[in-house]
Amino acid sequence: MKINPFIDRPVFAAVIAIVFVLAGLVAMRVLPVEQYPQIVPPQVLVQATYPGASAETVAQTVAAPLEQQINGVENMLYMQSTNSSVGTMRLTITFQIGTNPDQATINVNNRVQRAVSTLPAEVTRQGLIVNKQSSSILALITMSATDARYDSIFLSNYALLNVIDELKRIPGVGDASLFGAKDYSMRIWLRPDKLAQYDLTPGDIAIAIREQNAQSAAGRFGEEPSQNDLAFTYSVNTEGRLPDAKAFEEIIVRSDSNAATLRLKDIARVELGAQNYSFTATLNGSPTVPIGVYLQPGANALGTLDAVKTRMAELKRNFPQGVGYSIPYDTTLFVRVSIEEVVHTFVEAMILVIIVVFIFLQNWRATLIPVLAVPVSILGTFAGMYVLGFSINLLTLFGLVLAIGIVVDDAIVVLENVERIMATEKLPPREAAIRAMQEVTGPVIAIVLVLCAVFIPVAFMGGLAGEMYRQFAVTIAVSVTISGIVALSLSPALCALILKPGHHEPAAPFRWFNQVFERITEGYTSGVRFLLRRALLGLVLFALLIAVTSFLFLRIPGGLVPDEDQGSVFTVALLPPAASMTRTQNVMDTVNKSLMERPPVSDVISFSGFDLLAGVQKPSAGVSFVQLKDWKERHEASQSAAALAQSFMALNGPVKDAMVLAFTPPPILGMSNTGGFEAYVQDRGGAGPQPLIDATQKLVEAASKRPELKRCRARSGAFMSTTLPFSAETIRSICSRKRTSASGPRI
Repeated sequence: MKINPFIDRPVFAAVIAIVFVLAGLVAMRVLPVEQYPQIVPPQVLVQATYPGASAETVAQTVAAPLEQQINGVENMLYMQSTNSSVGTMRLTITFQIGTNPDQATINVNNRVQRAVSTLPAEVTRQGLIVNKQSSSILALITMSATDARYDSIFLSNYALLNVIDELKRIPGVGDASLFGAKDYSMRIWLRPDKLAQYDLTPGDIAIAIREQNAQSAAGRFGEEPSQNDLAFTYSVNTEGRLPDAKAFEEIIVRSDSNAATLRLKDIARVELGAQNYSFTATLNGSPTVPIGVYLQPGANALGTLDAVKTRMAELKRNFPQGVGYSIPYDTTLFVRVSIEEVVHTFVEAMILVIIVVFIFLQNWRATLIPVLAVPVSILGTFAGMYVLGFSINLLTLFGLVLAIGIVVDDAIVVLENVERIMATEKLPPREAAIRAMQEVTGPVIAIVLVLCAVFIPVAFMGGLAGEMYRQFAVTIAVSVTISGIVALSLSPALCALILKPGHHEPAAPFRWFNQVFERITEGYTSGVRFLLRRALLGLVLFALLIAVTSFLFLRIPGGLVPDEDQGSVFTVALLPPAASMTRTQNVMDTVNKSLMERPPVSDVISFSGFDLLAGVQKPSAGVSFVQLKDWKERHEASQSAAALAQSFMALNGPVKDAMVLAFTPPPILGMSNTGGFEAYVQDRGGAGPQPLIDATQKLVEAASKRPELKRCRARSGAFMSTTLPFSAETIRSICSRKRTSASGPRI
């Protein structure tokens, strides 16, 4: 007769359980914490700037050559480019899920180098940037000044030199960047009348500036080999780049043999300013400089933001007097609250399991055995999650909540059989445990295999749903497997040690419960006997149940994940094409003032000159990130994020110069901008911008007639948006090449 080896070796069984617990506790400290598993495909971003070029020119001369070379790079799914009227290009290449983003960046950069020789010289002089793009924004940090001496240009450059690099070095931070960086730049305002008087062109001025504002390598004196023995060797330093506006004013544009010189200050006004004025940001109506902090894939979101807050507090000690910072937009608030709620549910489920087990077993010694199996199985699952490369997210935690009621079953099977043998055969606990394990070892293994057969196939599902719920299913399978090991090792050892022979009369509440439960059992068995005698009726009821289930499955709306109140709302303002930055700022000031008057609103950070829907800088667009107050302070349904977004649409009344849209963030950051779906219309026949605009408008009009898309809008909408090139944003200039060549100026 084979004896379970753990019954006589309880210390060995306890050691196995302790190893599971310790491994789980260690894994919990290193596992990344996030809202959902990583299901967003990795992306690589290529950025280029063509100063002064229109969107169409950028598309033809910059985007097209790059796309031609990058197309077909390893593991690429698709790519899309966005070209703006301010001369910027953003080419986003999306790769298959699971692709190494670092290797993808290297591959894309190699393809970009092939196209460099075909790009305009101005583009290559500005430089091309190839970076892996993190779609998971962690937080927005804003730097503001109460001292009038420090304007946004100073703050932008201070953040670039003293803050950005510090944030990038924090473990878990994938990237940190300035929105609308205002780098110091020497601005040369040319006087057209003076240029005409001296027969000069802007190109002549640019050549003079490049020649006299250069850092040269002048060499060394006395460098070997030399004909004479020299005692010293000297390095030669020359005057480098010009330091200030006064030095630029003295640049010589033209001179003659009579020592007559024409300086830059004679034909232009020179001042130190920002390189780009097409973007402004405000925090609660005051100017600010925003810094975007992005999470590294697989990093702990909560721990990373805590490290960012700690580092910013340290950096603040060295800030100039009157300069401060704040974090008005924090995506981890929702993650933290969501995980706390799941943890509360986890604790409540654990308490309910203990209560139910105790009510049915009516013996604290017997209750202790399955109750000890639950934490061992749950904590051991964290070690399995670490080995499999999972993270602590809402789905894995939900899986653990569900597993609490499953993992206790194996231990109960062992315990119930031991108690049955002790009651019927009057055996002592050790012999009863030996006999019980001979009977239930096979069934316990079968239970584990059956449950694994239910959940493990989910791990082989394809698509986003498979990526999303793989960790959920495998987490349950791991916990069930560990519970089976505990039921075959720790549970019989505890039965032999803890249980006592003989049963006493239960207390009065338990006697009442037993009587009620016996009546319920008798009613159930009577129903079973009734259906056994009427098998056809049982089949009809079963078929009816299947039909109702199928009907509800088809009628209930489905989705990948539910829309939830994440504590923030995005508000977008779209002005007519070619609207200036001044008009956009006035609109955003009106919108922000109205938003800040709402009681549920905590902070409003606003960008003027940025189109969130297209993802590019655009003078005729703006966006406000509205951070709401804590969920505990918003009890009414009208104060939810979805309800507030709907109420913000009423701003279209007082705002006459723009269309205002409001929507909640997408359930999964990086999947879209508005939480709906995105559609693209391609011009494969080369018909041009206007036919493309007409076709897109027809598509939007047809989509708006669909009942499920009834809130579609022709320009933009809550479920669909159109970002089209409008000819009104440009002025077409036609130059007579014949007359220009005859008169002398270069084109």
